Amino acid sequence: MESGSAKWQRRLFIALFIIPTFAFFCLFTIYPVAKGLYYSMFDWSGMSQNKDFIGFDNFIEMFKDPIIWRAIGNDYFLVLGKVVGIMVLATFFAVALTRFNFKLAGFFRSIFFIPNVISVVVIGVLWNFIYNPQIGFLNAFLSLFTDEKVTITWLGFTNHTIWMLLPPAIWAGIGFYMILLIAAIQNIPASYFEAANLEGAGQWKQFVNITVPLIWEQMKVSILNIMMTTLNGSFVIVWIMTEGGPDNSTQVMGSYLYQMAFRQYHFGFGAAIGVLILVLSLITTVLLQRLLRHESVELS
Repeated sequence: MESGSAKWQRRLFIALFIIPTFAFFCLFTIYPVAKGLYYSMFDWSGMSQNKDFIGFDNFIEMFKDPIIWRAIGNDYFLVLGKVVGIMVLATFFAVALTRFNFKLAGFFRSIFFIPNVISVVVIGVLWNFIYNPQIGFLNAFLSLFTDEKVTITWLGFTNHTIWMLLPPAIWAGIGFYMILLIAAIQNIPASYFEAANLEGAGQWKQFVNITVPLIWEQMKVSILNIMMTTLNGSFVIVWIMTEGGPDNSTQVMGSYLYQMAFRQYHFGFGAAIGVLILVLSLITTVLLQRLLRHESVELS
């Protein structure tokens, strides 16, 4: 049994670790959230010292704004597209580089990981050049198969430009999740696959019955992380490549927040969009966790 002195020392030791962490969490998470919620109640330009308290009027105005509904739809379109695109390709590359041994596996791991060490801004600029109607790689490649030079303005269609943002967004995220899944697959004992081979199970059956169940936790974490980073961070690549255009067709909540708060100086409205992003992120995380609930399989 612990003595009274030992209990106090233990509590003091725990407090020394928890209190600084909690203080940083309050300073860099709770305080900005509370401040954003506070500003969303005001009609404020963000530059003036005069702030008029208007209660929930910014939220009422926001939900009457058709652009915010389009932005929400675009955000969830990118979430769905990135989850499917990144998870399929990252899992495919991870399995290919671990289950099928070949000499250049290390080289391909490095190549696929390169987009993760490049700034998202650079990726946006690079793909802007790829889509460029005059000097872009994509039109030049398509021109090889036609008699006339192709000059498609890939980022100029109001109905389809949001689709053009998916390839760079997926390309930028594959490497990180591929490395995560490679580490999970390499943790599976080789004896499992050897036993499956002896029983005559093919590669597909081994993938479905051994690989996926044993890396499911890492796949679930990857899906949740893709969802959260997309809802909160797709603003950068959207702003770099299209600035939300043409005609607000690629607007996402983050880019609309930036436009309203820092371009149109409607800071209170922008803060209300920030609160909306927070609420939607929390709701989506809870729903996705319930949807992905699956009995985990532990290695024996």
